[in-house]
Amino acid sequence: MSDSSADPLDAANAAPPQTEDSPVEGADVLRRQIKSLPTSPGVYRMFDGKGELLYVGKAKNLRRRVASYTKGTGLTMRIMRMVAMTRSLEVSTTHTEVEALLLEANMIKRLKPRYNVILRDDKSFPYIIITGDHDWPQLAKYRGRRNRDGEYFGPFASAGAVNRTLVALQRAFPLRSCSDSEFELRSRPCLMYQIKRCTGPCVDRIGHADYRDLVTQARAFLSGGNNDVQQQLAGAMQAASDEMDFESAAIFRDRLKALAHIQSRQGINVQGVKEADVIAAHQQGGQTCVQVFFYRAGQNYGNRAYFPSHGKDQSTAEVLAAFISQFYDSRPAPGMVMVSEPVDGQSLIAEALGIRAERRVRLVAPQRGEKRKLVNQAVANAKEALGRRLAESSSQRRLLEGVGKAFELDATPERIEVYDNSHISGTKPVGAMIVAGVEGFRKTAYRKFNIKNDDIAPGDDYAMMREVLQRRFSRLMKESEQGEVTADWPDLILLDGGKGQLSAARAVMADLGLGNLAMAAIAKGPDRNAGREQFFLPDRESFALAPRDPVLYFVQRLRDEAHRFAIGSHRARRSKDISRSPLDDIPGVGGRRKKALLMRFGSAREVGGAALEDLQSVDGISVTLAKTIYDHFHPDDE
Repeated sequence: MSDSSADPLDAANAAPPQTEDSPVEGADVLRRQIKSLPTSPGVYRMFDGKGELLYVGKAKNLRRRVASYTKGTGLTMRIMRMVAMTRSLEVSTTHTEVEALLLEANMIKRLKPRYNVILRDDKSFPYIIITGDHDWPQLAKYRGRRNRDGEYFGPFASAGAVNRTLVALQRAFPLRSCSDSEFELRSRPCLMYQIKRCTGPCVDRIGHADYRDLVTQARAFLSGGNNDVQQQLAGAMQAASDEMDFESAAIFRDRLKALAHIQSRQGINVQGVKEADVIAAHQQGGQTCVQVFFYRAGQNYGNRAYFPSHGKDQSTAEVLAAFISQFYDSRPAPGMVMVSEPVDGQSLIAEALGIRAERRVRLVAPQRGEKRKLVNQAVANAKEALGRRLAESSSQRRLLEGVGKAFELDATPERIEVYDNSHISGTKPVGAMIVAGVEGFRKTAYRKFNIKNDDIAPGDDYAMMREVLQRRFSRLMKESEQGEVTADWPDLILLDGGKGQLSAARAVMADLGLGNLAMAAIAKGPDRNAGREQFFLPDRESFALAPRDPVLYFVQRLRDEAHRFAIGSHRARRSKDISRSPLDDIPGVGGRRKKALLMRFGSAREVGGAALEDLQSVDGISVTLAKTIYDHFHPDDE
């Protein structure tokens, strides 16, 4: 791909600043660029006078596509507003229109332009993995980049869906689920063995051949060979019963029940649908819900609802087309993607999905038959989810309006950030930020801050709050200066605390030149009773809300959510530190050597007190490594 934006950009950026937006002025900016634009495929980007990205689009012919914005006819009001705001243009050429589509989706997802359809929730999906880098393969949940050696099955729509499947799989195929380090250190069977969800390979309770048979069966089941696996187990159960080995027969019976349980929850048995995604949309009230159902190996792996951001005048087909391109930008599409209605550029999108997945991908809109039933089910789910969301949004909007009045804000807040700290006697301090808006809690925007300043006195909540706010808003200012669209500024900062926390926060904001940001503090009432909270605002007397005021309940929920997140982050940090062993920090000491040292000395403390000669006598510990271990625990020895 080549970038052809040098001369046009200089000309556009040289345009005199405008005080008011008008379609003519915006169209003039684009009109000046048209003659110098290429006629090849590519991606164009429109910017306003502040350099903020307005829109990313792709074109088969860049010159012709940009020229269409200057005619003034056939444009919606939303597009006319965008053109009016445009003050500069950048283009990147590609070899084909498919490449342009791929680049467009990537840029939209990464840069989040204001006037594009935006897929806002893009968390990765969990998989089930049968590891391939160990003599005793592990059956476990896996999320993230698939860079570990093994076989992946999924994706599953949620952690709940994969966890339910794993529980049933462990009953049917009792493979180990523990990590490799736990496996190496295990000296006696764990609870999973006791409840018959693991065969205890860590303590040699099963042979390699029998364990490999379990792995083969689990792999076959997850790959769609359900019937073959069930027939094998049924045959084994019958054989054990014929030999009067009723204990073994009962084990095979329980495994068959577990497989039947999985299929009763997930089975679809639609002819011709082994691997497919079903994507359906329902539009109402200017919003769209997109439901995605995952079908793999003839099983339903769950569904997830999305609510992409888009203009109210955009059709369902437009939203679906943009959603699909972004949804599969970082993940391969299955062999078939079924949609609730034909989408714009359907064949082009299918070709792009095939390039990403490195195989043929069919993008179809079934009109009848069993496949249409699957689509109708997804549409019904989308309609129901959107109805719930609209009802919740209406209630949430009224509460936010109440917050705006109670805290004397200039407008209804769209984004509220709530801050809290958590620690035990000053140890392992953690700051937390939660975010709420019209759509409720925005958990993808939550942030935790491990307090880094060692000079902060234990338990100094004011200093902790100062550090958290300093780090948060210094970074936000830097993102804004760099033009990052992810720089979301809060309309209200809510602090868990009283006048002291508010004063500390105001001092930080004054130092950063952000004294105009609205902020408030919420302090627990007398005897820490809920319902008698006191609110503190800058340059105003403290006040309380009526005990049954819905706004009070709403603010309490915000405060409690911040408190929950802060405590959870603190406990996670503390647990991580507790579970770590001093031996983990010694170079050259892995799982096997750690196990050997602990088996010999009993604890890390005893290892630290051992003589050099005793360390050298441990199996697997060389003279050099023994010296490294000794020096780690005796840094002051000459």
